[in-house]
Amino acid sequence: MLATGLETTRNIHENWAWVVIIGNGLAGLWCLAANWLPQLRTRAMWWFIGIAETTVFVQVVLGVIMVGKYKVPLPQFHAFYGFVAIVAIAIIYSYRFQMKHRLYLLYGLGSLFVMGLGIRAMLIATGG
Repeated sequence: MLATGLETTRNIHENWAWVVIIGNGLAGLWCLAANWLPQLRTRAMWWFIGIAETTVFVQVVLGVIMVGKYKVPLPQFHAFYGFVAIVAIAIIYSYRFQMKHRLYLLYGLGSLFVMGLGIRAMLIATGG
């Protein structure tokens, strides 16, 4: 039996949440470690952060498709956490010059914050 578009989108959205949470958590830990261990400050770290942050946008787009196209009802505050995560990423990015002296702390703590927003959104969606 073929899955419908809604089932496919829902499955991707539910599983992609783990990519968002784990990816941003690892990015945050890497940046925090790089704050104290300069050898961890590599170009690969910045690519990883960019990819981890992009996962949030993909997740929000999947959610918007579910609500807009398939009319899936939202749990209260679920979408709020997704959009706050996007705003948080924008704020982190916008403060990169002002916080140049604490850049690794900014991205480390910011990425962990985004991870926490993802966890909270997942808990709301599952009724936890």
